[in-house]
This record gives sequence, structure tokens and C-alpha cells, in this order.
Amino acid sequence: MNAQYRVTRFDHGAEDLWGMSQADVLGTPVKELLHPLLQRSNPPDTGHLMEHSQELPILRKDGQTRWVSLTLVRPPAAETTDPDNPEATRYIALLKALPPGPTRPHPLLQLARAIDASDHAIFVASPDGRIVFINRGVTRMLGYSIEEIEGQLVPWVLASTHTDSVALNAVEAYVRSCSQRIDGAAQGHHAELLIHTRNGRPLWVSLALNPVFDEVGQLVNILTALTDITLTKMHEVLQNKVLAATVLERPISEVLTLMCSEIERIAPEVVATVLGVDAEGHLRPLAGPSMPEAVSAALDGLQISPVCGSCGTAAWRGEPVLVTDIANDPLWADYKALVLPLGLRACWSSPIKGGDGKVRGTFAFYYRESRGPSPFHERLVDISLHLSALVLEREEARSRLHQLAFFDALTGLPNRDSLRAHATRVALDLRSSNAPMALLHLDLNRFKNINDTHGQAAGDSLLREVAQRIKTAIGEGHAVGRLGGNEFLVVAPYLGSQAAAQLAERLLAALGQPVWVGTQQVSPSVAIGIAMSPEDGADFDCLSRHADMAMHQAKSARQSAFRFFSAEINQQVQEHAMLEADLRLALQQDGLHLHYQPKVSPSGARLMGVEALLRWQHPQLGAVPPMRFVALAEECGLIGTLSAWVLAHACRQMADWRQRRIPVPNIAVNLSVSNFRDATLPTQVAALLQQHQLHPSDLTLEMTESVMLDDHPQVLATVHAVRALGVHLSLDDFGTGYSSLANLHRLPIQELKLDRSFVQDLEHNPVARALTTSVLRIGESLNLQVVAEGVETEEQRAFLAERGCSTLQGYLFARPLAPAALETWLSERNIRS
Repeated sequence: MNAQYRVTRFDHGAEDLWGMSQADVLGTPVKELLHPLLQRSNPPDTGHLMEHSQELPILRKDGQTRWVSLTLVRPPAAETTDPDNPEATRYIALLKALPPGPTRPHPLLQLARAIDASDHAIFVASPDGRIVFINRGVTRMLGYSIEEIEGQLVPWVLASTHTDSVALNAVEAYVRSCSQRIDGAAQGHHAELLIHTRNGRPLWVSLALNPVFDEVGQLVNILTALTDITLTKMHEVLQNKVLAATVLERPISEVLTLMCSEIERIAPEVVATVLGVDAEGHLRPLAGPSMPEAVSAALDGLQISPVCGSCGTAAWRGEPVLVTDIANDPLWADYKALVLPLGLRACWSSPIKGGDGKVRGTFAFYYRESRGPSPFHERLVDISLHLSALVLEREEARSRLHQLAFFDALTGLPNRDSLRAHATRVALDLRSSNAPMALLHLDLNRFKNINDTHGQAAGDSLLREVAQRIKTAIGEGHAVGRLGGNEFLVVAPYLGSQAAAQLAERLLAALGQPVWVGTQQVSPSVAIGIAMSPEDGADFDCLSRHADMAMHQAKSARQSAFRFFSAEINQQVQEHAMLEADLRLALQQDGLHLHYQPKVSPSGARLMGVEALLRWQHPQLGAVPPMRFVALAEECGLIGTLSAWVLAHACRQMADWRQRRIPVPNIAVNLSVSNFRDATLPTQVAALLQQHQLHPSDLTLEMTESVMLDDHPQVLATVHAVRALGVHLSLDDFGTGYSSLANLHRLPIQELKLDRSFVQDLEHNPVARALTTSVLRIGESLNLQVVAEGVETEEQRAFLAERGCSTLQGYLFARPLAPAALETWLSERNIRS
């Protein structure tokens, strides 16, 4: 053979051994005469073979494998031709046929077979980094043959448009360090890279580079191994990106578009789409970054059916539908004109199902040729279906919580918080043009009589009818919400006083029409109070308060009527000022007192705690409702003093019970958002606990949902500081405000209090039952205790007990009691703690 290891002589013995003639092999690389499994190895180690023989397998022309002993020798000088002649003989290979029979497999052959069978793509490079050997895994994974890749540098195989340049540079630097035998080159190099196969398919690989040294420490090869981690990486990348976008509460279409775009990047041969299925069974496009908007618009609102393309049919059947020929498949007969002009020929759609098995949408792959999915596509769809279901179910939960937070459960109208936000936005828009706005406060007269006479279900039916009539009467451009009970509020921008009066007249006429309540007709009577912006107030709370005052004046007419806020109504404001002075005096002279309402287990046999409720017996006015004087305290800046009084007296009473071994587990005190703006609150609480020798768990502080929305920087810091003391925190009236989970998790609470408005509707309202169950599940999933307020009937108690509500509070068990009366109540019923 010559210096290039090509055959220059082939004697008769060699012809017999291989079964080939000299003419067949002259000029052939020697390695092609070896067994095929050894043909991708380096050229022979001439130094080693000149000193030692080596046993190797060869493959005869007739297909038989023979084993030979090979030794290399230098030819005599007389036989060596001109060294500049490329055909000059450089080596002579002496071969001896080994006797046939059972022989131990050659280690090199065994190694070559094992390497070829590996799923990994393995390259062997020379010390300068050029590839000299590959296993069949390279061809299977990347599509390259030895002829295409031999002699290339290792980074050449890895380089592609989307490969991380920093990671690729690190590989190149490592190969150079090996070839230059820099200190530390003996250490391996590992990385994860996005590369592309020979036909352009993206592939995530785990790369391992390791140097190979001979017996004397000389670098002889660089070994490279690639492992396909595409599915693992896809799952990781998709999951991380989708979940991150979901946690940030990105719009659902944005999250799903992100997912589809990532899939199309890793599998450019597909077009990915996601369609939602609404409650009425209509398709709603959610994502399709490569699909024209005209196609999405045509699919929007399409009713799913047994013959509705791939997606509508998959949603109908609840199972995957594969159409490999859109042009001729009957499922696509009515829709093929949408996609065939786009060059799409096949579609594979799978239903997206929630944990309850309900179909919430479809995930589809469109192909530009008539084909079905590959195993790779099947695994991609498995990942995508899981993530799509997660995103869609979370969107449903978010919508339910949004409904719970911003809308009235009975009528579906916006609640007070939602209406406040709307009115505030409208007022800001109108301020620049000084345009007017009217607030109309509506109250149904004698509504309690209807409830008492015809039952609560009839009252609920009347409220729903009234809500619908108000919506119809006010028309477009105005908003209506339910404030609770039998009260409604209309926000009417661009209405002056005359137009507001005309709107009030329309409302009186519409609401005065007879309504069937049970088996009888009634003619509702309504009182409407009107406040005008900007003359009656610039902000929502002020306008709402003045509209409420005007409504009470209209109510005094005892028939349907409306009144504007006026100077006469201001007289009531003066009375409020007098009440404020009396409240200050009551605080100074201990004219207030606390009652305590028990919180019990569902059976009523165990006391879970008590809630401290403030009472004021006015010398002239009698019992003043807490709602009235607490709101007054907020307005006039007395809330801090009032709350401090309540906290001090509640802790003093708890200490007294502890000393006398009265079995009260803990005491709850209501605080407002104003209290949590006070940075000294934690210090006050800690001092009271120490003064009365109470454990922090003896005290629970209840806050309303407005704490979550308050943008004062001190509020959350105060909440966390109080919790750090060990004092329990409770979220009161849950479900009546803005209760998004994104805000709920910000508070370190241990308890949710289900608002009485849900509890009172449990017996007759399936929506209230569903929402109550949802709140209980929210508490369970967040490991929060749920307390149901306002339990008044055995039916309400049984419903809540069956669904795992651990603590109940209401008139069914006890009204708020003075301390002595509470002790008697405990003793008479033998209540344990």
C-alpha cells in the first residue's frame, strides 16, 4: 500500500483469501478490505503493527467473514520507488489466514457493533478536531453519511441558524485547547444545543466532548457523543414558557399563541392551531400564529357537529380525527375552500379535555402534504394537549372568580366594586370636557313584605325581573349594578338633570308594570335618588352617598317616586355631624360595648371561637346600627380610635375568660383597611397581647377584601408584620369584592369568611350553591379554614356541613351575646372548645 493506504500490490495469496482479483482492488483504500464494521475506523497504527501482529476480520467477496493475523513491514529499499510518486509502496501488509472454527469475537469488532447499535450519535475526531469516524447513530439522528462528514471539524456539524453562538464558541475553544494540548484539556466538555439535521429539522441535543490519550499520554482522538433530548427539552421549554405566561396572567390567546409558535419552531413542517369550545358548543379561535385571520374569522362561532372538518368533528366525538386528504374527505366538504388555497392538505385534530372529561377545545396540526403524524408529532401533541388543558381550565377558574368578585350571583349584574371602578373611569373621561354624569340609586319599596308573603324564591325571581327591566330601560351607554338586597345603582354619563329626570321616569314606568310572583301579580314600587356630577360630588363614593340620601327622601313618599339630592337632604348631613360628636363622646366615656357571636362546628357541639361585634346604645336614638356608626368613624377619622377601643376591650375580655377558665378558643376582631395603613398596628397588638398575657393564636384579625386592592405601600407590610406576631388573619365577606387569586395569595391569611349573601340564597338558588361550593374548594386547595356567616336554617347548615365547611356562624346557633349571656349559653348547651 502507498502512503495514502491504497492498495498497490495484491498477490495470489491475497486473491485466494478475499476471493478477489488484483484488478478488483488496485487503488482501493485498504480499510475497504476489512469488515464493514471496521471501515469507519482510523488508518492502521503503523508503529504498533510493525511490532505486533493483530487479528482482524475481513469480508470475502462471497460474503463470508474470515479472520486473519495482520503485520506491517517496510519494503526493502530496492523495492521502494520514488518517494514523490504517490503510487510508491510505503508498507507491505503480511496476512495469515487463521484456521476456521469457534473463535472469540474480536474486541474491536464487538466495540464497533455496540457503538453502531447505540442511539447516540458518536464522532471520533483526530487531534486537530477533524472527523475520522462516525457510528450509524450519526446517520440515523442527523442524516449524514461518512463521505459527507469525514474531514469536517466537529463544530461544523453543530452549527445552524438557531444554535446558541456562545455555546458553539465554547465547543470550538475546547477543540482548539485539545489540539494544542493546553493544560486542562483532559477535562470533558458538556452542553445542551439546538442544532439542525441534514434536512433542516431542529433537534435539541446533549453534547459530550472527551479527549482520548494513548499509553504515553499523547492525544490521539477527540470523542464526541450527541444524545437527542428534543422531547425533554420541548417539554421543559414549552412548560416553562407557558406556565410563566400563565402565572403572569397573560391573555389566554397570547399564552396559547406562544405555545403554537414554539412548536412550529421545533417542527416547521406543521401549522399548529388551538380552538376553544364555548358552553353552547361553538368553536372559538384562540391561537394560530401561521393561520390567516380570515380563516380564524370563518371558524369563529361554528357549531361543532359530526361533520365539521377535523376540529369541529374531534370536539363533537371527543376523540382525535385524522384527515390525510382534505380535498376529498367528506368531513371537509364545506370547509376545504378555507385551507386548500393555503397549501394545506391534511389535518390532525385532538380534543382538549379537562379533568372532568369535558371537551374545552381542540389542538390541531395542519400539513402541507397528504400525511399523518410521525411519532415525534404524536409526542409533541401529548405535551401540547396537557398544557392547553391546563391553560383553558385556569382561564375557566379565573372567569368564575372574576364573576364571583365583580358580579352579583343572583342577577348577574355588576356589584358595587365593579360599578365603582366603571364610574371612576367614566368620571375621569368626562372631567376634561366638564360633561355631566348622573348616579341613580334605586330601592324597591316593601320588598321584605314580598319575601315574607311569597317566600324568598319569589323575591329572587322579582329581583331578576327588575334587573332585566332596568337594563332594558336605560339602553346602551349606561351601566347598572346591584348593590345588594333590593337596591340597584345606575351610572349614566352625559346626562344632565333634565335627561336624568326623564330616565328616572322611564324606570318608574318600566318597573311599575305588574309582575307575576308565584300565582299572584304584584305592581312593584320603587324609590329613586339622583345625584349629579360634578355639582353633587366629584368621586363615586360621594355621589353614591348623596344618591342614597336622595333615595331615602324619595322613599318617604311611600310610593314610586324620584328625588334629586338637595339642600334639604344636606340637613341629614348635619345630623351626621351631630352623630359624630356623640360617637366621640361615647368613646371617651365608655358608652360602647361588645357583644360576642359564637362560631361553632357544623354539629354545633364545639365552639371554634367568637367574633367581637360593636354595639352603641345612643341615649336619644337608641340602638345605632354598626354599619352606620362604623362608616361614620371612617369618614370622620375616628376609625383608628374606635378599632383600638375594640381591640383593647376584646383582649381584656379574653384575658378574663382565660383566668376564669371559660372555654373560648379565640376571639375575632374586625379591622378596616385604614387600620392596616397604620404602621403602629403591629406594635399595638403585641403590647395588648403582652399586657393581658394572651397567646397570639388567641386573637384573629378580620379584614375585608379592600385590603388586597389598597395601593398604600404600608398596608401589605402591616399585614405581614401582624402575621409575624403569630396572630391569625381572616378575609371577611369573601366573594363580595375583587377576589382574584392573583391578589389572594399576597395575603398571609389562615381563614376565609363566606359572605352571608351566598348563605342566605343556598336553599333556593343553584348559582349560590355552586359558588359556595367553589369557595369551599378554594379554601381547601389553599389550606384555608372557611367560616360561613349568616347561617339561619337547618337546610343551610346541612348543605355547608356536607361540603366540608368546618365553621359556621349565625342565628341558627346564637345571636351576638353580651359576655355574661355567652357564658350562660355555653353552660346551658355544654359546649366544648
